[in-house]
Amino acid sequence: MPYVEGQTIHDADSHIMELPGTLNPYVDPKFRARFIELAGPKALLPEWSAKFEAKQDDPEFRAGDEANLLLRKNYEALGAFRSADRPKALDHFGFASQLVFTTACLSNFGLEQMGEIELALETARAHNRMMTEFCSVDRRLLATAYVPLVDRQKAPQIAKEAIEMGAKALVVASRHPPGFSPSHLELDPLWALAQEAGLPILFHVGGEEKMAKAYLENGLPYVKDFHGGDENFTSLTFMTIPLSIWQTLSALVIDGVFDRFPRLKWGAIELGASWLPSLMQFLDSGTAAFGKEERLQKLSARPSEILRRQFRATPYPHENARWIIENTGPEMCLFSSDFPHIEGGRNPLKRFNDSLQGVSEAGRRAFFRDNFIDLMGKGLDPALHDLPEMAAA
Repeated sequence: MPYVEGQTIHDADSHIMELPGTLNPYVDPKFRARFIELAGPKALLPEWSAKFEAKQDDPEFRAGDEANLLLRKNYEALGAFRSADRPKALDHFGFASQLVFTTACLSNFGLEQMGEIELALETARAHNRMMTEFCSVDRRLLATAYVPLVDRQKAPQIAKEAIEMGAKALVVASRHPPGFSPSHLELDPLWALAQEAGLPILFHVGGEEKMAKAYLENGLPYVKDFHGGDENFTSLTFMTIPLSIWQTLSALVIDGVFDRFPRLKWGAIELGASWLPSLMQFLDSGTAAFGKEERLQKLSARPSEILRRQFRATPYPHENARWIIENTGPEMCLFSSDFPHIEGGRNPLKRFNDSLQGVSEAGRRAFFRDNFIDLMGKGLDPALHDLPEMAAA
């Protein structure tokens, strides 16, 4: 019996869990040694991966795949790193489709900020080859491709390559590229390419600017994240997640990028959404205060209306989804599971259903189905809009 029954649900956020060295074969040989030198220290220890792989080969462990679908997390999860197993996970979930993101490459290893521009571009291409190959086993798996904005001339080339390989959405960092704005005019060919292809531009957690380390020097014991390490978020560093996307969206709206490409959809995935009502109000009040600026007078509508037209976001399961919807619009929020990451929780459907109490049936349908279809455009085969049994009904 699948996790979801009696309704069509699209999952706007899931991940693969790369084993050590997974990306290496996809990196051009002339860049590979340098990539391993810089990215290798961030990789999972090989002795850990052997344990995970052994579990996935154990018939007794695998006998519990369906029963433990939402209990096994990260590398223990079904289809976490073996593409052949991922369709089985999707069958057990009952989702109509699932956007698939990386885990290891979410920040492109910080290469753009290091000034390793050539390597950053090649690593993005390698990531895109890896993701499209992983997702090629099932059309319900929607591969995401990363496009570094650091080289404004090459960004459209990388996007075009990814689309030709089968990518269904393009990911850009939510922080600004080193030295210029994401609203720079020379990036217009990239946005034009995505609009013509009918694919969305997505932001995902991991591409934002982190909290300055000075804030962590407070005279108190150092706080570990919930994985027991130093790399993920704590209650304090979590607070910086919306800051980059807030600034980037403001630049894209105010500088006219959304208006120049009115059919292009944008999405914030695993960045939360409680900040969105405030951003919309702040943009409206800011543009009213500075209304004499020529660029503001050229806007097609109030910034909040522009965002409602073109922007979508995934609330975290611990956020009040009903409040966000009531204070933004019924067309703006999406369901996500974050499978197989532990942050997604053991029962995301229940948590969101509880949070949506009081939302109309049409509003709930928009959250679980309609808004995702709108966001994905041509990236989602119309045959996947509904589960077969729902389409027949």
